[in-house]
Amino acid sequence: MLLDDASAEFHDFFERHHAELARLAHLLTGEKDAADDLAADALVALWQRWDRLRAAQHPVAYARGVVANLARERIRSTVRERRRVALFWSRSTELVDGPDVAVVLDVRAALTRLPFRKRACVVLRHAFDLSEKDTAAALGISVGTVKSQTSKGMAELERLLGAAAVGELAAGRRNR
Repeated sequence: MLLDDASAEFHDFFERHHAELARLAHLLTGEKDAADDLAADALVALWQRWDRLRAAQHPVAYARGVVANLARERIRSTVRERRRVALFWSRSTELVDGPDVAVVLDVRAALTRLPFRKRACVVLRHAFDLSEKDTAAALGISVGTVKSQTSKGMAELERLLGAAAVGELAAGRRNR
């Protein structure tokens, strides 16, 4: 009954981590509707490798990495699609210097403007309160890259939101 044990372990893993993985996907993509789908896709991928993954020391770190990779691919796909649509429908040869973006209203809107790696580092470090080491493991990058990308991401958020809002975001992390 090894399959039953594996099923029970995976079910427990699913129950404990699905909401967290969906929240991560939401913060990385900025798309609430896509978050559950990305978390579910990640969990399907984990189930397919569960026989090997269940023995790992930190399967949730691997799961976060899968979600981050799926989110990255979704963002890339969306950007490619938007470019194709824009090219198809553009009738003007006029060049636009900057993005046609309204005032940034909240942190989520500002996060969507960050490049993926900066956004992932900021979200994992500040929203999920992961250590630099755990963030590096989840994203498959070095601790130094996590430090650099988090710092640059926070600087960009400060530019977008103002110093007070970013200070509150960082203070919220320290007060947990």
